[in-house]
Amino acid sequence: MAESKEALKFDRKMEQQEKPKGRPEVKIDDTRLIRILGKDIYGSKKVYLGLTSIKGISWAFSNALCIKLGINKNKQIQELTEDEIKKITEFVKNPKLPTFLMNRRKDYDTGADKHLYGSDLDLQKEFDIKKLKKIKAYKGIRHSLGQPVRGQRTKSHFRSNKKKSGGSTGVRKVATKEAAKTPAKK
Repeated sequence: MAESKEALKFDRKMEQQEKPKGRPEVKIDDTRLIRILGKDIYGSKKVYLGLTSIKGISWAFSNALCIKLGINKNKQIQELTEDEIKKITEFVKNPKLPTFLMNRRKDYDTGADKHLYGSDLDLQKEFDIKKLKKIKAYKGIRHSLGQPVRGQRTKSHFRSNKKKSGGSTGVRKVATKEAAKTPAKK
């Protein structure tokens, strides 16, 4: 009986020592995922940071959204109610913000100011690049060649050649092997 009590005390001491001291214990709710606009966001993130993980929502847009809807941006995502999540979803689909916060001003086809998010943003970007290639604009040609589009210099960067092996240009490994084979002259 005495041995079992001592063993229990020893086990309790070991359990207390095994806990990591530098990090707090992880709560069960930290792994909870909240789905907003087709994106899973960890519940432990703050609203301001969590909304930026949705493609097409920037820090400025997230801040404006929180101010406009009256949501505390330091609140955790898991603390949002269903009604607040619906408000966020509807606001992103139809934002009533100044045009400088939108990511698609004066759309080429419609002329309207839009805000795209998620896969719609990816598709629109792809269509824009295809249109530039089709009309053979300078940017379209640079895209098709795999070169930088926005005027960067190419002397020391962007030197990989996609058509060949993908390695660096200007490096000869054959010459170094031949030099190693030939005996040094005395």
